[in-house]
Amino acid sequence: MDTIVYQRPQVEKTAASTAGLCIALCLLIIQNPWIMANDVNGLTGLSPNLNNIYEQKIKQEQIFNQDINNKYKNYIVNDVDKGIKHVRMTRYYNGKPVRINVVEVSQAINDELIIEPAIATDKLYGRTKISGIADRENAIVAINGGYFKPQTGTPLGTLMINKKVYTGPIYDRVAIGFFDDGYSMARLKLDAQVITEKGGIQIDNINQPRMLSTHVIVFTGDWGKVSPQTPTYGIQAVIQNGKLVKTSYQPCEIPENGYVIVGPESKIKPFLNAHKFNLDVKMSPNWQGVNHILSGGPYLIKDGDIFIDMTAEKLNAVGGRNPRTAIGYTKDNHLIMLTADGREGASIGLTLTELAFLMKQLGCVNAMNLDGGGSTVMYVNGRVVNKPAVQGGIPLSHTLVVRKDYRISKL
Repeated sequence: MDTIVYQRPQVEKTAASTAGLCIALCLLIIQNPWIMANDVNGLTGLSPNLNNIYEQKIKQEQIFNQDINNKYKNYIVNDVDKGIKHVRMTRYYNGKPVRINVVEVSQAINDELIIEPAIATDKLYGRTKISGIADRENAIVAINGGYFKPQTGTPLGTLMINKKVYTGPIYDRVAIGFFDDGYSMARLKLDAQVITEKGGIQIDNINQPRMLSTHVIVFTGDWGKVSPQTPTYGIQAVIQNGKLVKTSYQPCEIPENGYVIVGPESKIKPFLNAHKFNLDVKMSPNWQGVNHILSGGPYLIKDGDIFIDMTAEKLNAVGGRNPRTAIGYTKDNHLIMLTADGREGASIGLTLTELAFLMKQLGCVNAMNLDGGGSTVMYVNGRVVNKPAVQGGIPLSHTLVVRKDYRISKL
C-alpha cells in the first residue's frame, strides 16, 4: 500500500501553550510576598494579576468542557479527573459496529498531570499487563505503547523517558515527543557516535535487536546484564567510565557507568587503542527540550492532512481491519488517546484509513498508529475499559501513562 495523502487548503499549526504560567506565578509571589493580602475585595482573595490568571484557568476549563460536550454530544462522556475525559462510543462501518474508547487530556487546566511512557520492568526485557504497570506508576489512564519483540519485550523503535534514550529508531518510524508545553510528531533518525581522539565510530542503533550484520549497536545496562551474540566477523568492546576495559568475540557483561559496542571488527578495531570514548546520542529532527519520546507508526495525520505512510515505514503487515490504538493532539494541545476493539462480531475493528479519518474528526492535527491487534488496551481509573481478546490485555513491553504529581503547587 502506497502512502495515502488527503490534502486540505490550509494547515493549522499547534497553538502556543501556557507553559510559563507556573513560572510567572512564582516570580510574582517572590517579588511581592504580601501579594495574597493586597486584594481583599477580589472574589478569590488574590491580587489583580493572580486573580486574572486564576480566571484565565477557569475560562480554559470551561472552554475544554464545552469543546468536549460539542464534540462528543451523542456519546457517553465520563469525568476522570480535572482536564481528563473518557468517552465511550460505538461507530458503524459498512453497517457493522466498532467499540471505541477515547481519552482526551488538557494539561493546560491541570498542571498536576504528568504524561510519560513507562516500561514493564526495570530493564528492557520482560512484559507486564497494563494494570500492573499502571498500578506501579499510580496512573489514572494508560494505553499500550509502540511495537515490541514478543519473545523478549524489547521495544522496537524510539523510546525516551525523562530525557534518557532507552532504544533508537527502526526504519525512521514516526514518534511523538512530549514537551513541557505540548507535543510534536515526526519521523526520527538516529544521529549517534562514539567519539574518540582517533575519530568517531558511527552507531546504527541503541539497545535494539540486530537487523544487519554490518550494523554497529551500543548496548547499555538498560538492555540487561549481558550483551547479545556477536555478528559474523564482529567484535565487542566494553567501555566503562569512558575507557576501554575489554574486547571479546563473545557476549560481555554490560558494566555500570558504561556500555558495550557490538559490530563488525573492521569498523571498531581501528579505534581500540584510543584513550577516551564518549557516547554522543542525538535525534533528527533535534527536538530541543523534549522530555519523552514514544515511537509507533505509520502516520495517520500529518500537519492536518490524512497521511498514511505504511510502505515507507515498512509496516505493510499492520494493514487490514484490526483492533487499533492511536495517539494524536489537537491545535490547542489536547492529547487524544484512542482504542478500537476488533476481530469479533460486536466490534469489527478499523482499517488505518478509517482510523485516520476518525482521529481527524476528533480534531487531531497530527496523529499516529500505535501497536494494535492483541496489544490494544486502555486503562482508566483502576480498570481496563475496552474488551481485548485476552481479559485484561496481553502482557506489554511498555505503555503511555497519565498520572498526577501532587508536589506541583496549585493556585
